[in-house]
Amino acid sequence: MKPLIVANWKMNPLSLKEAKALFEAVRKGVKSVKNADIVVCPPSVYLPLFKGLVLGAQNCSWEEEGAYTGEISPLMLRDIKVDYVVIGHSERRKYFRETDQEVNKKIRKAIDVGLRVVLCVGETAEERTQGKKSQVLKSQLENGLDKVTKEGMKSVIVAYEPIWAIGTGNNCSTDETMSSVLSIRQMLTNLYNRDLADKTKVLYGGSVNGGNSGSYIKESGANGLLVGGASLKADEFIKIAKSAG
Repeated sequence: MKPLIVANWKMNPLSLKEAKALFEAVRKGVKSVKNADIVVCPPSVYLPLFKGLVLGAQNCSWEEEGAYTGEISPLMLRDIKVDYVVIGHSERRKYFRETDQEVNKKIRKAIDVGLRVVLCVGETAEERTQGKKSQVLKSQLENGLDKVTKEGMKSVIVAYEPIWAIGTGNNCSTDETMSSVLSIRQMLTNLYNRDLADKTKVLYGGSVNGGNSGSYIKESGANGLLVGGASLKADEFIKIAKSAG
């Protein structure tokens, strides 16, 4: 299974000049990467301006059109040649109070219009300490994928992002990541079947850098990476992309 490396720029950079420079540096730097698929998810205002790499959005509405001030329709994303959308990121859940049910509506609408979905799941430090990780992941997957058919699952990638590891420098060990990836596959098996679970890409995200990225794919069984802070440094992200091969 070809690894998938996703760059999540979040709400960065702050100027179009910086964004274009970063994108061009990444585009040129990953041109030689043949053993991994690369997706860049900049802020939505920059999406129509970039060409030459596969693009993803960081969020979308569960509605196609209408009086929804501030929202972005998944059909709008498709119209500007966006292929992927990240849904359910922990920052959306925390700061914007997104529920599993809202995540589910977004996932189903994104699939309906032809987008590929990166569904983010993960536990907090408190939930991990209390031994609730499996319970949290199970709930996020079951609710997030409610009414998503086996056919629809062909468009879904799951990203395991332990919340306690995001942006903290305290990345998850490869052993714990392997355990979590296996748990997610078992949960997908229970929801669907083993064949579908085996074919679904499961990514890791959380303080990924050029020094640890290769081990997550080669040792933990992850099928790729969702990269946050390190994706804002072209050299670092290029190093990560190359390590996937």
